[in-house]
Amino acid sequence: MPRYFKLTVAYDGTAYAGWQIQVGKPTVQGMLERAIARLVKVRVPITGSGRTDSGVHALGQVASLSTDAWAAPAERLAMAMNTKLPDDIRVLAAEEMPGDFHAIRDATGKRYRYQIQIGGIRDPFDYRYRWHLPGPLDVAAMREAAATLRGTHDFAAFQASGSVRKTTTRTVRDLVILDEQGRGGSEALAVEIEANGFLYNMVRNIVGSLVVVGSGKESPEWIERVLGSLDRTQAGPTAPPQGLFLMHVHY
Repeated sequence: MPRYFKLTVAYDGTAYAGWQIQVGKPTVQGMLERAIARLVKVRVPITGSGRTDSGVHALGQVASLSTDAWAAPAERLAMAMNTKLPDDIRVLAAEEMPGDFHAIRDATGKRYRYQIQIGGIRDPFDYRYRWHLPGPLDVAAMREAAATLRGTHDFAAFQASGSVRKTTTRTVRDLVILDEQGRGGSEALAVEIEANGFLYNMVRNIVGSLVVVGSGKESPEWIERVLGSLDRTQAGPTAPPQGLFLMHVHY
């Protein structure tokens, strides 16, 4: 009789072509499925809560799987998979779940974090995890613009093409811009966004638009006009992938 498991996974996405399996390319899902197959000697499909893009990282991605080939306790599944995984992917926890648990269908929200280095020399150790901008940035203006995006709106203007959704309306529960200290004393920021769901590249498009405001190219009120336009071409550029982390998936 099959058992159902929830995995919480962390990974550095630098070396991977995203989460989803792709022919001829290393992916996080592919590495996880290979790891469990080496343990139970059969293929076990693994479903992630969402598809992170190439170069995007996760601190708390969630995945689900079912198998009748694992007889040991759930916590031992995490430890065993980690012995078969590369060093940049780790299963943080494995929990046995009811048979109807599904990583995508049961998710009620997610929280993402986007990291930025402002000014200074690009950090040779942190460049995989922060977008380096020459600066300066008007953080107060960025926070004023960000306030416009909290709540329930149609976020069509911040959706990249390539993923059709039934609706582009989402509820942003929290959007904060945090002052941080970069390595070597450089200035740094983190943008954290939590919502009941996200459109394709929505976080990176929001961050890119907030940077447009912070750089003084547009006023904070511009964000409201972009939001109302429902037109992706009116928003700012897509921020690069390396600064983005999936922090937590809510159930």
